[in-house]
Amino acid sequence: MSTCWLINAPRSYFDAVRERGLDLVGIDTANARKSRQMAPEDDLVFYVQESRTFVATARVTSRMFEGHEEIWTHPTHPKERYVSRVHISPSLVATDASQEVAGLQVGPTLEYVKRWPPEWWHLALFGMVHVLSQRDFDLLETELKRSTRK
Repeated sequence: MSTCWLINAPRSYFDAVRERGLDLVGIDTANARKSRQMAPEDDLVFYVQESRTFVATARVTSRMFEGHEEIWTHPTHPKERYVSRVHISPSLVATDASQEVAGLQVGPTLEYVKRWPPEWWHLALFGMVHVLSQRDFDLLETELKRSTRK
């Protein structure tokens, strides 16, 4: 059974992932333990925190490995190098802001945020890595499919 992961990251991080063709994701030190649980066939959805938008889905294609190539920079922790990494393959990618899925539209309906008041749903996504239900992932992927067909 595969796991569905949400990667919450700044725009600059996602832009670096997109520039590489969505082939690799690096996980911060605080979430390194979760990265060791990622496995081939797991699904990922990318959430950009500044815009509160869902921007892409991908499939994990490798187990976690350590990498030291400098690819990403952390906005407030300059020593963070995201050394825990997994290879990925893109599924759906918003090519511009008009194709991104507004979190305000779908975020409050996610099972993952049900403990939070609807207006504060985004606080449930604090931190970089979250495990989502299959239902939540399917909902986000459906919305991304709809928006990328525009």
